[in-house]
Amino acid sequence: MAGRNHLYIPGPTNVPNEILNAMHIPMEDHRSPVFPKLLTPLLNDLKKVFRTETGQAFVFPATGTAGWEIALTNCLNPGDKVLIYRFGQFSHLWAEMAKRLGFDVEIHQEVWGTGIPLDKLEARLKEDTQHTIKAVLATHNETATGVTSDIAGVRKAMDTANHPAFLFVDGVSSIASIDFRMEDWGIDAAISGSQKGFMLPAGGAILAFSQKALAAVETSTYPRCFLDLKDQITNNAAGYTPYTPNLPLLYGLRKAIDLLLEEGMENVYARHYRLAEGTRKAIAAWGLTLCAQPGFESNTVSAIVVPADKDARTVISTAFSKYNISLGAGLSELAGKVFRIGHVGDMNDVSMLGAIAGVEMAMLDSGIDIKPGSGVAAAIEYYRATAA
Repeated sequence: MAGRNHLYIPGPTNVPNEILNAMHIPMEDHRSPVFPKLLTPLLNDLKKVFRTETGQAFVFPATGTAGWEIALTNCLNPGDKVLIYRFGQFSHLWAEMAKRLGFDVEIHQEVWGTGIPLDKLEARLKEDTQHTIKAVLATHNETATGVTSDIAGVRKAMDTANHPAFLFVDGVSSIASIDFRMEDWGIDAAISGSQKGFMLPAGGAILAFSQKALAAVETSTYPRCFLDLKDQITNNAAGYTPYTPNLPLLYGLRKAIDLLLEEGMENVYARHYRLAEGTRKAIAAWGLTLCAQPGFESNTVSAIVVPADKDARTVISTAFSKYNISLGAGLSELAGKVFRIGHVGDMNDVSMLGAIAGVEMAMLDSGIDIKPGSGVAAAIEYYRATAA
């Protein structure tokens, strides 16, 4: 098929040419005296993306999933109780990981399409007068359902309950794209991955830890090796890594941080909101709805519910085979019920209009009753009215 594949999934995202060029480098000695000139400023500037001054940033040659494990095993002890609200596939997977690692996992099931219930969280923490809950695991942006939870509200609930638990936040599909303020929100472990807001290939677990969390690393008795923060802390202090790093990814990350900071984080957040809102205008014009309930809509991914007598997998396969467009599938209990449009990373108005037009054609071909051009028209009007 002529032309490129158009990637409109919530990750991996499109990689800008500037980043691809930055990654195209000859291999070099990562033990040389010049390597710290790359790594040390990179880790310092990462803190500006996480929005923390007192925290410490780290990069592992791994994924966001490894980031979950890093937070759990470095700051907690075997058998510690953790609290998590499950409302999508990724909060489910984080809970399952914690169970497999031997933690005492208290899971509260919420309706898929909603997020963390702040009133319930506050009440549960107030009940825990013995402070047996050692960490709250919060999924900031549930990619499977297109739901964003209020992490500032989570911190407020924890403070109101006067509870000392750690706050670990999965920001894999929010950091570097949705408003995220590690310092202001009192986050102890912020977990991200390279392939979403950072606009890189997969393969990097990008994290930041508070001083409170770093102090716990010194006393944690959980067995660990490759994912041990102590090794990173020791080697990063001199500008090195404890094992062979992914050099192209680090050079790409350097360029990604430069692009983000040049745009300005507030502008990055505003751009993602605007792209998402135009997409939501299109969805409404089609007469369809989001999986996310009002107030929980994500600015990095929209999960769109198809009519009950249709299969979202048909839309996805048609979009790919006929129009060379990649859309996100419904996961787990949402399989066949939703398809997902990613509006994260290296995207602009025209990118989104291409996605919306392609989705319209695929839905029409799949027998979904929409008016041709309705979503495109609604998005055009919104983008024109809100253009800088």
